[in-house]
Amino acid sequence: MKAGVLKETWPGERRVAVVPASVPALAKAGVEVIVESGAGDEAGYRDAEYKDKGAALGSRDEVLGTAQLLLSVRSLSGAHDQAAVGRLGASHVVVGFLDPLRLPDGVKSIAARGATAFSLELLPRITRAQSMDALSSTATVVGYKAVLLAAAALPRMMPMLMTAAGTVTPARVFILGAGVAGLQAIATAKRLGAVVEAYDVRPAVKEQIQSLGGRFVELPLETTGAEDKGGYARAQDESFYRRQRELLATVVSAANECYY
Repeated sequence: MKAGVLKETWPGERRVAVVPASVPALAKAGVEVIVESGAGDEAGYRDAEYKDKGAALGSRDEVLGTAQLLLSVRSLSGAHDQAAVGRLGASHVVVGFLDPLRLPDGVKSIAARGATAFSLELLPRITRAQSMDALSSTATVVGYKAVLLAAAALPRMMPMLMTAAGTVTPARVFILGAGVAGLQAIATAKRLGAVVEAYDVRPAVKEQIQSLGGRFVELPLETTGAEDKGGYARAQDESFYRRQRELLATVVSAANECYY
């Protein structure tokens, strides 16, 4: 089996599907790795690093022409890279974030070529699949980075500061949603010294928010059935969301910054 790592073509995408440190593990499993030249540049990994770990380097045509397993982050999502999709056949297996529910044309194009595709964001969040949960791993980074970017843009300091000129009060941060990204955002904002509040439609996450030092914002809304068996939030009707927005308006207006 030969696995090909494609350079990302999705606008603004800087990640790479395989980092050099993972190449030996793939080789041990009997997978030969060929990396498109420059695939890791935006993520901080140079071609020489892949070569040192045993991967072969090639052009995009060489990767698409010789690899049976194609690994990408978003290049093959939403029929964005039609040139790459056009090279697929029944012998190909595609693995990556394919966004089949929001951008169904992408998976339809892959299916029309007869290829097999695995959309990583649809993997069930169960123990057996935990090592393949790329979506949660990415969400952790997103929650962390979102707070850092917001802190840099916020025209005040996050922590309380005692200065010769007086005391600077801490920033108030309000975080909507306490999934993987939201919980990481809570933890990061708290470490930066902010006063953190968070809201989620699922009452069950209250303890998780509090364990990270945040205050759970409770709204007088009927939330029975707001969480499905997998722990995800269920969609509600428009009347629920309208009332939710009205109640959250006061909380949002009191915060110095709001992360979604």
